[in-house]
Amino acid sequence: MPGNMDTFPPAYLHLARSGELARRVEQARRLQSPCRTCPRRCGVDRWQDEQGDCRTGKLARVSSLGPHFGEEACLVGRNGSGTVFFAGCNLNCDFCQNWDISQSPAGQLVGAGELARMFLHIQSLGCHNLNLVTPTHVTAQILQALVLAVEQGLVLPIVYNCGGYESVETLRLLDGVVDIYMPDLKFTDEEPARRFCQAADYPRVVRAAVTEMHRQVGDLFIDDRGIARRGLLVRHLVLPENLAGSRQAAAFLADLSPHTYVNVMAQYRPCHRADRHPELTRSIFAAEHRQAVEAMRTAGLTRIDGAVPW
Repeated sequence: MPGNMDTFPPAYLHLARSGELARRVEQARRLQSPCRTCPRRCGVDRWQDEQGDCRTGKLARVSSLGPHFGEEACLVGRNGSGTVFFAGCNLNCDFCQNWDISQSPAGQLVGAGELARMFLHIQSLGCHNLNLVTPTHVTAQILQALVLAVEQGLVLPIVYNCGGYESVETLRLLDGVVDIYMPDLKFTDEEPARRFCQAADYPRVVRAAVTEMHRQVGDLFIDDRGIARRGLLVRHLVLPENLAGSRQAAAFLADLSPHTYVNVMAQYRPCHRADRHPELTRSIFAAEHRQAVEAMRTAGLTRIDGAVPW
């Protein structure tokens, strides 16, 4: 869905001018004390620096930041997607490819002022967007930094790059803040979600979350330069033995909208604790990826990324 690049200014600018963005910060803070920011609802007091499933207390921890050229082409463009990688994660998959970041206390603890400066640094590098990677558990901290960054001139579209295990209550605080939602759709069946992520409710949760994301931002809009400006972009990682439930994922996304943009990802490889599960100890076969792509097409989806020359 290409169009003029000026059609969609960053969503959060209006909220910042009206004072609503600052009010959202306080609402998000309350969700962290006791913490019910994500579906784990672990109940720790994050603002007393207690840590729950995400291994994160009062301050966000940033592992790395800078232009990223390995994201989808519509995010990367010429100058890269401006990624800020947050340490910690609320999902903690046994096959996580970034486990050294997501499941250990790696990185720099940052307050709101320093995080705002990081956002502005990304903008100064000429990146096309501010890509917040694994942001779920630090929603309040991000909003707090965003208030400061907007006051200093931040105007980049925000990409919310998450695992899909999101609370609709928290997502509603991001309505009018996030420009591009980029969730994973990892599983459509409870059993692999329980065994690999200790989250049997993942299929139900991710459907509700992605539906809310689409309600907020709609289908992905790409400007005349080929750069995504607003909308939903779903990532679906193909797993061995159809453990990700690609056919069911395709049916859900097509029902949501036949114009849903989906990246069918082929890069699964055994990582972290995958060796605990015999079915996860190999990479996928070419036929498994082709079948997943064909499932998307059969369901009626046409905006499919991830075709690979096997």
